[in-house]
Amino acid sequence: MAKRKLAGAKEPAANPQTSVQSTGNQQGSKLENVRGRAPRLLIEDEDEDNEDGDEDGYIGDEAEEAEEDELEDESDLEEYDGEDDVSEQFEGLLDGAISDSESEDEAGDEASEGDGEENDADGEPLHFKEDDENEEHEDAAEVITNSVSDDDEEDEYLSKYSAASEAESLSSISSNQDDSRVAYYTTGADGRPRPIYHEIDPHYSSDDSDLEDMNTIGNVPLSAYDEYPHIGYDINGKRIMRPATGSALDSLLDSIEVPEGWTGLIDKESGADLKLTKDELELVKKIQLGENAGDVNPYESTIEWFSSKTEIMALSAAPEPKRRFVPSRHEAKRIMKIVKAIREGRIVPNKPKVRPEDEQPVYDLWADDLQEQQPHVMHIPAPKLAKPTNDESYNPPEEYLPSEEEINAWNETDAMDRERDYLPRKFSSLRTVPRYEDFVRERFERSLDLYLAPRVRKNKLNIDPDSLLPKLPSPQDLRPFPIKCSVTYRGHNGRVRAVSIDSSGLWLATGGDDGTVRIWEVLTGREIWKVTLVDDDEAVQSVEWNPVKDSGILAASAGEKIFLCLPPIFDDETEVTGQELLAAGWGYAAQPAPVEHINKEQQCKWIKPSTKLASQGVDVVIVCRKTVKQIAWHRRGDYFTGVSPEGANMAVLVHQLSKHNTQSPFRKSKGIIQRAQFHPFKPMLYVATQRYVRIYDLSTQSLTKALQPGARWLSSFDIHPQGDNVITGSYDKRVTWHDLDLSTKPYRTLRYHARAVRDVRFHTRLPLFCSASDDGYINVFHGTVYDDLLRNPLLVPLKVLKGHTVVQSLGVLKVVWHPKEAWLFSVGADGTAKLWTS
Repeated sequence: MAKRKLAGAKEPAANPQTSVQSTGNQQGSKLENVRGRAPRLLIEDEDEDNEDGDEDGYIGDEAEEAEEDELEDESDLEEYDGEDDVSEQFEGLLDGAISDSESEDEAGDEASEGDGEENDADGEPLHFKEDDENEEHEDAAEVITNSVSDDDEEDEYLSKYSAASEAESLSSISSNQDDSRVAYYTTGADGRPRPIYHEIDPHYSSDDSDLEDMNTIGNVPLSAYDEYPHIGYDINGKRIMRPATGSALDSLLDSIEVPEGWTGLIDKESGADLKLTKDELELVKKIQLGENAGDVNPYESTIEWFSSKTEIMALSAAPEPKRRFVPSRHEAKRIMKIVKAIREGRIVPNKPKVRPEDEQPVYDLWADDLQEQQPHVMHIPAPKLAKPTNDESYNPPEEYLPSEEEINAWNETDAMDRERDYLPRKFSSLRTVPRYEDFVRERFERSLDLYLAPRVRKNKLNIDPDSLLPKLPSPQDLRPFPIKCSVTYRGHNGRVRAVSIDSSGLWLATGGDDGTVRIWEVLTGREIWKVTLVDDDEAVQSVEWNPVKDSGILAASAGEKIFLCLPPIFDDETEVTGQELLAAGWGYAAQPAPVEHINKEQQCKWIKPSTKLASQGVDVVIVCRKTVKQIAWHRRGDYFTGVSPEGANMAVLVHQLSKHNTQSPFRKSKGIIQRAQFHPFKPMLYVATQRYVRIYDLSTQSLTKALQPGARWLSSFDIHPQGDNVITGSYDKRVTWHDLDLSTKPYRTLRYHARAVRDVRFHTRLPLFCSASDDGYINVFHGTVYDDLLRNPLLVPLKVLKGHTVVQSLGVLKVVWHPKEAWLFSVGADGTAKLWTS
């Protein structure tokens, strides 16, 4: 029997891959020994102390001892068991090897492992190290008992060799070691021995870094084997059959009885069910819950690589480089290239994106109600057609049928001016109704309505109207103001166009279309004085009292003449003062004119009145070229203006009473001048044209400001006593308030009249103003102007005075306030003058 040599050297831990390789090498060495005359055993991890010559002799001795009796082997084993230096692990291995050798009949020639007193090549006994308990034995090589020469029969050797291989496969050294080294040999097709390896045990308790996948085809996907029944090949070259797929019932049972680690997925490499371990399932669960999947602590303390504290000193004290202050030439070149491309049209900035034609939305223009259209916030439905009325019926009632006169009138009327495009007709039955002639035209107009009609979304707001109105004080708290008519002055024939009150507030002067000027006592309404200035063909356009107290001079304009009167209603002192003022200018008029004025054309002539007018109180007559519509005195009473709208560049003339002199301040006219008035206390002249109110500074002879009321045709204006506010009235039914410190545009526009506004006036002392209109009404307002420039004027409507009758579309023509009381005088087209008191 063959014996195995027990090596005392250490071996590395068992590995499935290395075990197979080592076994193959061992078998290769055996094949080499078969062909040689002196076979020898090659052990993988042989002891370094053994030499080649000693090993060969030792193997020869073993071959001789293999022929001895088995009893000698057992005695040797008992003797070897008695050795003290054999480890407990090795004793267990010997017992296993002996039991296996006894159970096999064909293993009679196999040598038992570990003779008791074997010597190595030097003749000394073999000892094992006791201090290393984990020491593993080397694989015992099979010993061929007989030296076979080249002339011996090969079959005899193969029988012995196969017996030795079977003995090695049956000898299990330990349960902790792999059987992957064990292989048996068969005769190949060439007659030579062929090793057949056992199946590898899949159990692997070491690190999984070198564990091979069950798929043996590498990176080739399993889809390459879809047409084949197998999915790869094993280590022996045999096919690995595809795992059987169960029926639908098996799948249902598998889904009901879910095994541990079951995922319901298929492994792409092996084709079997993909199962997950507990750790992998726990990892998937953490990912689903959004938890930290790894062992990293997300709340670790921050490592401040840079300090979070603001340092006083900079990191670098290097000065700023010069290139930061010099424009970059390269950037300038690039910018100029882009600018050139934009100018040439090669680059179009902000070019709108054009959608493809297939993405452009298509809408049904003819549909009234689209159910498929998605509701949108900005969707505005198309306007719907009006529903037909009774006269559009084919059998309308008799009262809807037109007469012959209506038919003729409809035919003669232009198609654009007709109220309706059809005439109602009556038919006995629906079968007799002819074809509608205007069907195509109506469809075309409907298309125009849908395509061209503007659509505006109107957002309705639920707002209380009272909240939009400003919080104004009650009129009861703003008294006094005129509320009723106390006195009516009657006596004029025709319209009364002019009215004025003297500075004392006792005498009222009026002028009308009858060519007369009348003076009334204010409180009683009695006519005190009357003078006829012109014939009935001319009307008195304006009357104005001189503002100087106790002067008693009254100026009236009628036609192209201005009359300066001294009514005989005052005391002797007042009459003497007035006559001195009027007579002082005749001396200046008698003197020769200066040389520079000789060639200039005279604007007006100052003449003495006729005997008839002089006996009635008229002292001076000024003859102008055009009709004088308005007269306005300066506050000192020496100058007054006369406005002639038809006078062109001499529309405004300034007359001086003390020198009987007249001058034209403007060389050319800027529009048709309506009114002119001096500032209450500044050397400024306000001139109103049809659309503007121009303010001229007389000291510098320049235009200061031009107000833009926004009216089509101004009729009148007045200046606030403080001089910073102006109100205007226009023929387009508007009254505007202008704050000169705020803007040239109106601060407030008042639309309370239904017809043209004829006159507007401020009270000289009280915060009141009014407007007179052709609708026969007088609107009284409260207007407070504050000294604080940050506060806007307070405008409150107070009262509507009704009393004048509208005659030939003319109502109230002129108004004037009492100089001291909150009384108002008005004259109108009804030929009367009225006093409105509080």
